[in-house]
Amino acid sequence: MLLNNNVTEFILLGLTQDPVRKKIVFVTFLFFYLGTLLGNFLIITTIKTSQTLGSPMYFFLFHLSLSDTCFSTSIAPRMIVDALLKNTTISFSECIVQVFSFHFFGCLEIFILILMALDRYVAICKPLHYMTIMRRRVCGVLVAVAWVGSCVHSLAQVFLALSLPFCGPNVIDHYLCDLQPLLQLACTDTYMINLLLVSNSGAICTVSFVMLMFSYVVILHSLRNHSAEGRKKALSTCVSHIIVVVLFFGPCIFIYTRPATTYPMDKMIAVFYTLGTPLLNPLIYTLRNAEVKNAMRKFWSRKLISDDK
Repeated sequence: MLLNNNVTEFILLGLTQDPVRKKIVFVTFLFFYLGTLLGNFLIITTIKTSQTLGSPMYFFLFHLSLSDTCFSTSIAPRMIVDALLKNTTISFSECIVQVFSFHFFGCLEIFILILMALDRYVAICKPLHYMTIMRRRVCGVLVAVAWVGSCVHSLAQVFLALSLPFCGPNVIDHYLCDLQPLLQLACTDTYMINLLLVSNSGAICTVSFVMLMFSYVVILHSLRNHSAEGRKKALSTCVSHIIVVVLFFGPCIFIYTRPATTYPMDKMIAVFYTLGTPLLNPLIYTLRNAEVKNAMRKFWSRKLISDDK
């Protein structure tokens, strides 16, 4: 549904217009993106090839790394290339595709984090029923539901974007296409659409964050009944999950749960959860997880031995 749309392309201002700073942005975020790809590729490859990482937690971690890779890829390559260009434009159709992919993989990450919290809850609070509840088939169905739910969410974002009429200004003071900056350019009253945006993206972020934090409070409270060794292992896993949740949801809630106003800090905050979190997730999950580190060592040891032969 395209209403009175006279705009065929948008101009993305990016993080900065200063030529020197644009070069710094190019180098910095190229390393960020390559680091994200390398870190998540290592986790995906290790989980796929390791015999010891077959539990549901690592099945969900595999999908988290996959969603992180795709989430970053929906933003970073264009942002990096644009830093080298003087004039950076994006067509209307490309903008809509970016809105869809950005929200699809961002929402998928949220749902996967919820599934990881569910897995930890069952493992710690109901250990005797863990293998019965978290069967491979059940985990597969839960991940499939997460993919379908993400698709529904992102289609709703696309519908909102297509319902906006653009008849004049086409300069987006951002490095990506998203509903918030697009609302600033629409030549109509955007109150209702912003309300729908808050009730969709804002509600998903806020409700999911509250659910996750409540679940981890319950999990941490239940650790009192475990042995010292069990508490230490469970606490290490939960703390890494909580760090990821806070780093991802904090900026998301700030961006999507307020009126359609933009602040100078918005772009840097968006950088944190679009490029920073996908880079940090592999570090958090590998540095704080002995099983993943051991599996990686074994995998690369076998790889080096086979290459020598």
